[in-house]
Amino acid sequence: MRDLWRAWRRKVRNLMRTAMNDQLQPRQSRHCWMRRLNATAFGALLAILGMSIAPQAIAGEIESVFAKNDPASKVEIDHSDWDKLLKKYLRKASDGLNRVNYEAFRKDGRKTLIGYLDRLQAVDVTGLNGDEQFAFWVNLYNAKTIEIILEHYPVKSIKDIDISPGLFADGPWKKKVVKVNNVKLSLDDIEHTILRALWRDNRVHYAVNCASVGCPNLALGAYKGVTLNSMLDASARAYINSPRGVRLKDGRITASKIYRWFRKDFGNSEKAILEHIGRYAEPTLAEKIKGATDIYDYEYDWGLNDTKG
Repeated sequence: MRDLWRAWRRKVRNLMRTAMNDQLQPRQSRHCWMRRLNATAFGALLAILGMSIAPQAIAGEIESVFAKNDPASKVEIDHSDWDKLLKKYLRKASDGLNRVNYEAFRKDGRKTLIGYLDRLQAVDVTGLNGDEQFAFWVNLYNAKTIEIILEHYPVKSIKDIDISPGLFADGPWKKKVVKVNNVKLSLDDIEHTILRALWRDNRVHYAVNCASVGCPNLALGAYKGVTLNSMLDASARAYINSPRGVRLKDGRITASKIYRWFRKDFGNSEKAILEHIGRYAEPTLAEKIKGATDIYDYEYDWGLNDTKG
């Protein structure tokens, strides 16, 4: 609720600032200014109402395009540039968090990243097999997220990059930022309408990275179709066995908010979530949560996964 209120205030401030700066002339009366501000606010309200209806139809169109794949395809997308960038600018910290050297990345690696993103967007993704598609979408999501951070760096949190349309939208996730198979897509489209909806594999939550401390690690290498399952399992194990994923204090379980936000993906109950966690937990953690049926609290850190953090 606090995050929603913060987004509301930021949007209203921006709206009023725009109305005052762009529309208020020196000799305009107070009533004239109010009429213009009201018109601006009314237009924004209409946009919000329209946006609450449109996404369902758009999501259906996106699914219909990207549900296609070629199981017999042997095509492997070249992710070598992304792989090299990750190995160059990603560092594993002492706490197990993979942090990004955004300052160096922005200075020396952004051009290569943009070239990689351009090549991905030229791919006919419907001609790939399912595993290759999954790897494609995860790499596209993660690479574009990094590029957005670099464009706005320095920032303390990705949530401060308030470029999404709509009064209540926060962060960059709802803005159309890539184009694949002639379809404009947002990060939310990739994660929720494509990856989650079409694959229904909850391990996706350990693969896509939102550039935050609380998020599962940005992988130290690019995802590949031929090694997809082993990489997804490794990412799940790494997160679940880190304090950012699950931790115990005084016998009480605190878990990442990812399990609350996407409860349905993990079985729609705390018992099911804990069973999922148990499948990837190391022996010590598995023994501690054995028989547990509820989670005491959920936490998440939106701070940027920066090496300066």
